[in-house]
Amino acid sequence: MTGRHITVGQAVLPVELTPDAITLLRFGAVTRNAHRIHYDTAFARAEGLAGPVVMAQLHGCLFHRAATEFAGTGGRVLEVEWQNRAPASVGDRLVVTGTVESVDAVSGAVVLGLMERCGTGEVVCCRGRAVVVRG
Repeated sequence: MTGRHITVGQAVLPVELTPDAITLLRFGAVTRNAHRIHYDTAFARAEGLAGPVVMAQLHGCLFHRAATEFAGTGGRVLEVEWQNRAPASVGDRLVVTGTVESVDAVSGAVVLGLMERCGTGEVVCCRGRAVVVRG
């Protein structure tokens, strides 16, 4: 643990991403997610979406990034979980924020409550949590 005192309610610094079509195509290739709703505008619209949507796993990566940054150098992310609540599209600004929910004085484990908003910030795309040990 660092000398910095961690308290319940403490903010997790925001993590942001505005994915474009290339980001989704590359992420889909790396994760072997070839579903057309992630890269084919006409297909996504035929499925009732406004356009290509962000993969669930990319939301999870943003949650992991927020947890990693909170854990700091030498810290560890022990768990990350999230539930997708609303779709995010190409060009939507995604912002993950959160707060410290609990701190275990014995193990040093810190539970972070995380939320991702998209677009103008009114829509909650995902909610979840992460458990970290700070470096």
